[in-house]
Amino acid sequence: MAFHEIRFPDNISRGARGGPERRTQIVELARGDEERNASWANSRRRYDVAYGIRRADDLAAVVAFFEARNGRLYGFRYKDWADYKSGLPSQPVSPVDQRIGTGDGSTANFSLIKRYVSGGQSWARAIVKPVTGTVRVAVNGIEPASGWTVDAATGIVAFATAPPAGMAITTGFEFDVPVRFDTDMLDVTLDLERLGSITSIPLMEIRR
Repeated sequence: MAFHEIRFPDNISRGARGGPERRTQIVELARGDEERNASWANSRRRYDVAYGIRRADDLAAVVAFFEARNGRLYGFRYKDWADYKSGLPSQPVSPVDQRIGTGDGSTANFSLIKRYVSGGQSWARAIVKPVTGTVRVAVNGIEPASGWTVDAATGIVAFATAPPAGMAITTGFEFDVPVRFDTDMLDVTLDLERLGSITSIPLMEIRR
């Protein structure tokens, strides 16, 4: 996957709009009942960052970022200010925020995930772009000072020694969303007062 490990400017993404998208097929039967089927097993996020542009310098930064990514060619990191932590937005990252596995004495690598829970239902989201320096890990509730690493480009936590059988592996982290531009053209307007604007700058999450 063609990807640049660089984050879209935070000051612009903070004012953006967007969120998760699902795709559901709905068939209305003759008697008025419905049958619903999920076309996608996982959600996909879409954003429009045009809403975050407030001045001409912001516009210049976006145009430079767009050109450096060759439009839709290269993916990049994006901070979704509505959802960028393993736990609640108001709480600091904790090493027990998310359970990512259970030790079996032989498995040393574990993938970061975030679970979304409501009632008795939940959905597990793969986290592949953790933010460097924010990841914390615990084994059975104890945070080791060393003996593990995390790949910031893949979200894989690797232990030097496989955790013992039955031990809960938990983590906490901040994360970015892997996205790409969903257009190969920016329609830029610059008025007489040098206030720049773009009607729409769509971004789409990249799924593996």
